[in-house]
Parts: sequence; C-alpha cells; structure tokens
Amino acid sequence: MQSRFQTLLFATLFASTGLVCAQDLTILPAPADAWRITVGHWDAQVELTGDGVAAPPPKAEYARNAYAGASARSNNGRRDALLFDWRDLWQSTLRVESRSPLDLRPYAGGTLEFDLDVSELSHGGLSVKVGCGSGCERGVNLIEPARSWTGKGWQHVALSMSCFARQGADFSAVTLPFALEGTGSGRVSVANVRIGRDAKPGLACPDYRTESVTPAMLNESWSIDWWLPRHKEKLEEKRKLLEAGTPPQIVFIGDSITQGWEKEGREVWQHHFAPLHGLALGFGGDRTENALWRLQHGEIDGIAPQAVVLMIGTNNTGHRAEAPETTAAGIKRLLDEIRQRLPKAQVLLLAIFPRGEKPDDGQRQLNQAINKLIAGYADSRSVHFLDIGAALLQPDGTLSKDIMPDLLHPNERGYEIWQRAMAPTLQKLMGQTP
Repeated sequence: MQSRFQTLLFATLFASTGLVCAQDLTILPAPADAWRITVGHWDAQVELTGDGVAAPPPKAEYARNAYAGASARSNNGRRDALLFDWRDLWQSTLRVESRSPLDLRPYAGGTLEFDLDVSELSHGGLSVKVGCGSGCERGVNLIEPARSWTGKGWQHVALSMSCFARQGADFSAVTLPFALEGTGSGRVSVANVRIGRDAKPGLACPDYRTESVTPAMLNESWSIDWWLPRHKEKLEEKRKLLEAGTPPQIVFIGDSITQGWEKEGREVWQHHFAPLHGLALGFGGDRTENALWRLQHGEIDGIAPQAVVLMIGTNNTGHRAEAPETTAAGIKRLLDEIRQRLPKAQVLLLAIFPRGEKPDDGQRQLNQAINKLIAGYADSRSVHFLDIGAALLQPDGTLSKDIMPDLLHPNERGYEIWQRAMAPTLQKLMGQTP
C-alpha cells in the first residue's frame, strides 16, 4: 500500500529543484512527432511512425509465431489513442519515450492517469511502467483490475507517482514517462495519458520496502493457471508420503531452480534424494513473498525432516531489481517461518546461484550482494550457510552454457555439480558418514 513515507521519499527524490510546473504533463493526445513510440519484445523494438507497425518475431524457435504490434488512432495529425496488441510473448512492451530527457521531480506528489480499454486479457498480463533514471524502470502490476475490465469499455486508471519511486531513483532526466508491458497474449487501448501535479485517489500499489516479506501468491499471467494447483499437488504429495509411512527426511524450498529437480535434475534426484523421500517445493518465478505464502498455507506442516535446503531470491533480483537488503529481509522472514514450523530441522541456506555470463553482470552482482548479507544468518547450530557458486563457474568467473544453457537454470550436469558440492555438508547435517 502507499504510505506517507513513500510520498516523502518521492518528494525528497524530486525536490530542491526550484522548478515550478505550470501544468500537467500530457502524453496523449499529442502530435504524431511529439513522442517516440515503440513496440516490441526482448529481441526487437520498432518505432510507430505511421498508423500501425509490428515488430519482427523473436529469434527463438519457440516464439516464431509470437506477435507484438501497435497502431494509433489519429485526428488532424494528433494521436488520440494507441492500440497495443501482443500474442504468445513472455514479455512485450509499448513504450512512449521522450526525445529529450524530462525532469519529473516537480510531480513528486502527483498522479499518473490514463484511460484503458481492455479488449482481451484472459491469457495475458499487463503492467504500467515509468522510468526512474539510467537503466531504471519501475512497474505496477495491473493484471487483476485489467482482467476485470475486459469488454467493459474505457476505464480510468490513476496511480500515485510514489508507486514508481525507490530509494536511489533519479527522476531528473527521465526518457520513459509511460510504458505498458504485456505478457502472454492481450489487446488493450490507451488514451488520455497524463502526469498531474496533484494527488488523486487511485489504485493501490505495493510498498517496495515490505513487498519481499509480505506473503502473496504469484500473480503473473504465466503463473495463474498452474501456481495454486501446483501448491495443492504438493500438499497431496506430502499427504501421500505421510500416509505411506515414508515422511520426507529432506525438503528443498525455492524457485524454478529448485523445481528443476523434477525436470533437468530428475535423474540426480532419483539417485540421491528419492531414497530420503525428498520433497521438492520449488515453484518457477517465485520471489520470497510467494514462497512465504506457500509455507503459511501448509506445505511444511505436519512433517519433521532432518534437513531443509533453502535457496531463493534470484527472481527478486530479476523481476524488480530489488535492493539486496530487501531481498535479504525476505529470506530472513522465510528462515523464521521454517524455524517456527520445523524447530528440529537443520536448515542449509544456500547462496543464490550466479547468473549472467560474466562477473560484471548486474543481476549477478545483486545476487552476490544478497549472499554477503544472508551469510550472516547462519548460527552454526540450526542454520548453516553454503556458497557453491564457485563450483558452477569457470576459472575466469564466467558462467558456461554447458552448465546453465540460459545462464540461469542448471541442466543435468549442473544438478550433478550442485549435488556433489552440497553432499558433504548435507551428510554432516543429517548425521550421515560421508
């Protein structure tokens, strides 16, 4: 939720300029050449210079039939509205960019407003973004309200500009005052986009300072259909283990990298952890708050494993470029939840795996900063920290696609390395002889 602190933070980021904004910043309607409008995806962005344009499809074979396009509704040389159309894409964008940097600081306590007409979003998601400095963009997820507006005509949207503020953001030279990001498939129109100086009632947005520690289901277009059913399947898997008299001796908690024990790492799992009746509670896309929701809804209740392996946080990094301290707080909250529900288990807290090809990859550096913080959570009694990142890297610090083909998720060889690097510590924690 928005808070007085956020408003003050945004004012601090924007203030002390001596500038007075005489009027709202109008983005639409506007002359055709007023803004640089582009549409596309991770592989290509194309500019809308006429009435309509489509981006070339992504290069990946699985996305060759995907589509992202935009068109403009114009009147006397002015663009009144934009249509954004996308299909079968995990990420697509409609971006309205300024041809010269804008100083948005005078809009500290203001509101981003626009009208939205949702034609189709049953298999898609939508968020709105505003730039916050070089390489910085902040978004607000609109999937729930936007889906509820499908087929209902134009809806007015208002969001406090504080929704797009974070500590360290710089709004003095913004080139992206407005963007829509679509996932899956969808079709929406947008009009009457403006940033006003005055605060107005509008949609709530998460407090970035507490998002990582606030339990929540994973609410993305690509997760809605399977996330909660998978949670229920894991509850049933646990029930069957207990009913068979083979309660899990080891539990893994995490995101898609942990879920990979059921796919790329399946053979390794069957050999080393299936004999321990292991329970793999990995969910693709999960951030710390999503794993916390799952734990609070029964996934580790009623069992008493000898060991719990926890690794999570890379999606906090990748999804919202979260400050290391915030992600670390989410991991600490998970440890507290595990200790409360499984007081006798030994917890092996793993450092987040390296990601990106080179050591200077921005997201890898964020993960390393998180790892330095969470290492301090180990107490050598019930919580133990282990960093196996070096075992996954080449001597020069690069990450090989022979181990992580997408530079994030291990393949079978990667899971073999993970198991070997972890084995001595796990054997010790579980009272086994190496």
